[in-house]
Amino acid sequence: MRAINTITLILLIVGGLNWGLVGLLDFNLVAALFGEMSTLSRIVYVLVGLSALWQIVPLVTGKER
Repeated sequence: MRAINTITLILLIVGGLNWGLVGLLDFNLVAALFGEMSTLSRIVYVLVGLSALWQIVPLVTGKER
C-alpha cells in the first residue's frame, strides 16, 4: 500500500502544480505536454482524480493506509 500512496501523492502534486500554473499563468502543462484533451491528457486527468479519491479515505477515517 505504501507504493500506491506514494504514486497517488505524486499525481496529486502534479495536478496541484498544473492548476497553480493555470491560475497564475493561464498555462496548462498537461495540455502542453500531451495535447489539448488528447487521450493521454484525459488519462492523466482521470488518474489525478482517482488519486484524490484514494487519498480522501484516510483523511475522513483518520487512518493511514
